[in-house]
Amino acid sequence: MKFTFNHNNINVLDLEKSIKFYKEALGLTEVRRHEASDGSFILSFLGDGTTPHKLELTWLKDRKEPYDLGDNESHIAFMVDDFQAAYRHHKEMGCICYENPSMGIYFIEDPDGYWIEIIPQK
Repeated sequence: MKFTFNHNNINVLDLEKSIKFYKEALGLTEVRRHEASDGSFILSFLGDGTTPHKLELTWLKDRKEPYDLGDNESHIAFMVDDFQAAYRHHKEMGCICYENPSMGIYFIEDPDGYWIEIIPQK
């Protein structure tokens, strides 16, 4: 028996704002969408165009308050081929929330407060 990664999910308050952020910050595009027939939720699956792994954004119609992210120790990580260009781009966007130069990484924060780790390609 072999298991492979398929997708990760996060819940978002403003789906279109989140899709725009992930496109601008990480180049992800929507590859699939599922809307509940009663309008209670929308699932948007974002892909990087290279790997089969997806990021699922879930929007719930009745949710108005921000999600409790706890200590925000869970995160998603992306590897980038041009770390310095990515860093400059994210700095210009104003979304860098934590830097760890000794480890050679930094984190960006999405509109809902989720942290995304950016690591250089080795």
